[in-house]
Amino acid sequence: MKRKIIEIDEALCNGCGECIIGCAEGALQLIDGKARLVKEDFCDGFGDCIGTCPTGALKIVERDAAAFDEKATLEHVRKTGGEEAVKRMLDAAEVHEAKQKPAGGGCPGLQLRFGNKKEEKPKAAETTVSGQVIRSDLDKWPIQLHLVPPKAPFFEGKELVVLSTCSPVASPDVHWRFVRGRSLVVACPKLDRTEGYVEKLAGIMAQNNIPKIIIVRMSVPCCGGLTAITRQAHAASGRTDLVIEEVTIGLDGELLKTEKIAG
Repeated sequence: MKRKIIEIDEALCNGCGECIIGCAEGALQLIDGKARLVKEDFCDGFGDCIGTCPTGALKIVERDAAAFDEKATLEHVRKTGGEEAVKRMLDAAEVHEAKQKPAGGGCPGLQLRFGNKKEEKPKAAETTVSGQVIRSDLDKWPIQLHLVPPKAPFFEGKELVVLSTCSPVASPDVHWRFVRGRSLVVACPKLDRTEGYVEKLAGIMAQNNIPKIIIVRMSVPCCGGLTAITRQAHAASGRTDLVIEEVTIGLDGELLKTEKIAG
């Protein structure tokens, strides 16, 4: 049968083993210093392992492959990791099932919105710190990478922030430091279903006059997948004039480093 399944570029694989940790189904192993898919039946094709790869060696492809065998995979996981590993696999399966459910028709969250933040005074019910209102700098919608169109007015002429899901939670400075005055897409390379992300980002880069991209990621290894996706999209876009920076935020919210990776 033709279905989605993981593919590993051995030339890019550095043997770190992060993808093996990221795969709840135990479909990957390190063999001769490289990550390899040990059995097609164990890969469910959702690509949780992709976000943990720091080199971009993994991607989801669609090809002829044996069907995912949930029963056999559960037995394999139980044998190799015990009941705790089984629970992890079942928890992952629930997340995957939820992602497969289609969104309701006419969802307001899919409607484009930009440049229409109201200027009225904040209401007393808004969050305050030491008596000062904390206001959002977000003035565009949607922002999730799956939902944004490749071509949109709010991308044109604006720097683009590729923001990890956890960054604005870890650091309260993200809004004023990175969101203000820029366009934005949000993604999680570990928990999102990331197939199509490279193509979507490449389309955004190619179809809009974006001068610069800022990747805002956490310091955890899995977040390196966001940089890998952006690098691949940049290569696919054909843009040679783009400036790309990677900003890394620590778990305590501190800005750890800024590194120029293109342009």
